[in-house]
Amino acid sequence: MCNGINKHKPWIETTYHGIVTENDDKVLLDPPLIALDKDAPLRYAESFEVTLTKEGEICGFRIHGQNVPFEAVVLDKSTGEGVIRAKDKLDCELQKEHTFTIQAYDCGEGPDGANMKKSHKATVHIQVNDINEYSPVFKEKSYKATVIEGKKYDSILKVEAVDADCSFQFSQICNYEIVTPDVPFTIDKDGFIKNTEKLSYGKEHMYKLTVTAYDCGKNRASEDVLVKISVKPTCKPSWQGFNKRIEYEPGTGSLALFPSMHLETCDEPITSIRANIELETNHIGKGCDRDTYSEKSLHKLCGASSGTVELLPAPSSSANWTVGLPTDNGHDSDQVFEFNGTQAIKVPDGMVSTSLKEPFTISVWMRHGPGAHEKETILCNSDKTEMNRHHYSLYVHNCRLILLLRQDPSEAENYKPAEFHWKLDQACDKEWHHYVLNVELPTVSLFVDGTTFEPFLVTEDYPLHSSKIETQLTIGACWQDNSGHDNDTESVSEPTSGGNARMAQFFRGNLAGLMIRSGKLENKKVIDCLYTCKEGLDVQLPEEVASAFNPNQSSLTVEGDDIDAFDKVMQHLSYLNSRQFPTPGIRHLRISTTVKCFNEESCVTVPDAEGYVMVLQPEEPKISLSGIDHFARSAAEFESQEGVTLFPELRIVSTITREVEADTESEATEGADDDPTVQEAVVSEEIMHNLDTCEVTVVGDELDGEHEGLEVDMSQLQQHSLEMSSSNLGLVITGVNTMANYEQVLHLIRYKNWHTEALFDRKFKLVCSELNGRYISNDFKVEVNVIHTANPVEHANNAMVQPNFINPVHHASVDLSGHNLVNAHQASVVPSAATIVIVVCVSFLVFMIILGVFRIRAAHQSTMSDQENGKENEMDWDDSALTITVNPMEVKTHREQNSTSQQNVVGWQPRQLFTC
Repeated sequence: MCNGINKHKPWIETTYHGIVTENDDKVLLDPPLIALDKDAPLRYAESFEVTLTKEGEICGFRIHGQNVPFEAVVLDKSTGEGVIRAKDKLDCELQKEHTFTIQAYDCGEGPDGANMKKSHKATVHIQVNDINEYSPVFKEKSYKATVIEGKKYDSILKVEAVDADCSFQFSQICNYEIVTPDVPFTIDKDGFIKNTEKLSYGKEHMYKLTVTAYDCGKNRASEDVLVKISVKPTCKPSWQGFNKRIEYEPGTGSLALFPSMHLETCDEPITSIRANIELETNHIGKGCDRDTYSEKSLHKLCGASSGTVELLPAPSSSANWTVGLPTDNGHDSDQVFEFNGTQAIKVPDGMVSTSLKEPFTISVWMRHGPGAHEKETILCNSDKTEMNRHHYSLYVHNCRLILLLRQDPSEAENYKPAEFHWKLDQACDKEWHHYVLNVELPTVSLFVDGTTFEPFLVTEDYPLHSSKIETQLTIGACWQDNSGHDNDTESVSEPTSGGNARMAQFFRGNLAGLMIRSGKLENKKVIDCLYTCKEGLDVQLPEEVASAFNPNQSSLTVEGDDIDAFDKVMQHLSYLNSRQFPTPGIRHLRISTTVKCFNEESCVTVPDAEGYVMVLQPEEPKISLSGIDHFARSAAEFESQEGVTLFPELRIVSTITREVEADTESEATEGADDDPTVQEAVVSEEIMHNLDTCEVTVVGDELDGEHEGLEVDMSQLQQHSLEMSSSNLGLVITGVNTMANYEQVLHLIRYKNWHTEALFDRKFKLVCSELNGRYISNDFKVEVNVIHTANPVEHANNAMVQPNFINPVHHASVDLSGHNLVNAHQASVVPSAATIVIVVCVSFLVFMIILGVFRIRAAHQSTMSDQENGKENEMDWDDSALTITVNPMEVKTHREQNSTSQQNVVGWQPRQLFTC
């Protein structure tokens, strides 16, 4: 056998294409991997014997490339057949295709493989086939959308899922599905959701849908997704985000009304916003919440204290001419008088002494409307009899306020201004308004709710002729003699001299606080003070927002062009009531809004927003009067210049009662939690506030001004700007001041009596109040007893009166029947003297009994012996003349128990005190 020679290179195809699956390592090649070599012997030679040698055999394949995850293996060396397979598990998602080169080599010559030959390099392209190993995953954790009710959408929102598989088949989402049953929505294969019917906000505010996805290999999403679709009502421009009921607790200062409010404009391009906020308080008092002190007190508080006369005071013992008028006491003692066209009152003579020659002021609160064709008189001063002349009057006629002033006679009989006319809408709008007329002839200025109004007409007339006829001041009508004016007059029950008198020109409406004051009210601050409300709107505005308040702070107009800034202004709008005890109840709120767009026209209509402020009931104070309520004084003190102080130790205290939650956390209350009755505790808290009236009245017989009376320290009254009026019923102190100052004045009230012979006791009652009677104290009653002293009464037998056995002691007070004493020193002295008197008198009675028995036996000797013993002791124990000091509170008892003994006492006078 001859040695072979390796002459030829192996041969393979130039290009191969293969396919491999992710979970398999076998590559299917096209064409198959086979290497040929010409050095290989003929397989089918018939004429000679074939001997196999190494030349022509294929020993292997070599793959060229970096990080090629494949290997080539020779299956049969002689045939050159081989395969390509994956070294490790392939991942299509990481790499879908692989390209590399492959080369075949033969086994060479001889045993050592010398002269080995390599084929050319062929290119191999292998594609990695995908398997459906991943499920779809949604891009978002949840989806949200908002729709408007009543509209059908082509698409509301789109959900989207992805699949991590590498192949088109397995990576594509072929279908979406809404899992939630019975919902009016559908979803297409691209993930778009739409509604199948028109939605209603009233039926459902929000829909929650569960959505899933499928890839084209029918794998379902690994996790379903939640879709929330909110239904909004049809977009209507409006104010949103505020509570219709806003509770206001007294004493808490400003309260934000709309802290979360905003204006919904439905995305319209807005250029300007104008809002008017109104706080309706017309039903509270006289148009809003104000202090309900008397008008006179309010004038003082506002700095108009001198020369003020109140013509419509609250009915009292010292001002009773308004008793017959209907009043409206439904607004926490805010005194309002009603005139229905048939009622009028006459002001007592002497109440008003204002001369028309001097400046004076008329002020009044009035609610009137609608206008009538007849004159309606507010205030009138006319002749009592005969001539029916109106000297001055204030009346309403056809929505005009008219002031008539007929001047007094003068040397010049010229025309002078006599009637001043103002045409006012306020006079007929059925709302409360405050009127102030400053009269300084020949001019009159009018302020309505703090705003000045000029008369549109002034007429002149001659002055009145001189006359001695007295005048009558009336309110609600004019007083005149019956002169045929039957259409607008009505008879009054009170007869007058000088003919049949009638009232004419009756007023129909409400009046309050009618005042006449000497001098002008030139200070605008005083006028504003009389009118200004204690409640209203309050807001701090930025510079870019314009605003305008009305005078009583019940209306606010806000303008701006920036919606966000406008919303902030509304959120800072607040309600404030500065009264310590505000009037409880509802205050309605209304917001009227006008919006403009770029064309300067109203492009959006914003409906009015309405709500109300509920002012809660304030904690009502309990005013308590306490002190010494029973004491005695000697008659001499009642008759002295100083008199007797009635309330020396008076104490005025005001408290409120609060309910607080009980402390259930402490160990002391452990176990009390199981008791349902242990819920809350009541605590009393002392507070400070003003008083405006204190009235001292006598209990029993009225005061007799000829020999008794009550006195007040006038310097203290003036110092505290208080006033006092008195009558035979007592006295009334008025004026707004602190409880401490009222205490100081009441401590100095004295009672005097110049004829105390028949006086044994006097009782008085003290009552104080706040806010014109809204809060009234308890009735504090004081009883004062009189201690009498008298000279010994002369006996009928003209026997010599023996000198007193004890010097008489005069005390300021005596302890009677266990009642309290004012002075501790007096308490220690008086009972000692009384004890001595009682012991001596009882001893004397015993002595008289023994003496009577002895006189039966020896009348003459015992009489001489008694006289000698009496001289030696410088005391006359004559049984025919005896005087005893007796407690007036015990006179009746002594008379019942010792009637027999008293029959032997000469000079006994029932209910009168003597000194032994």
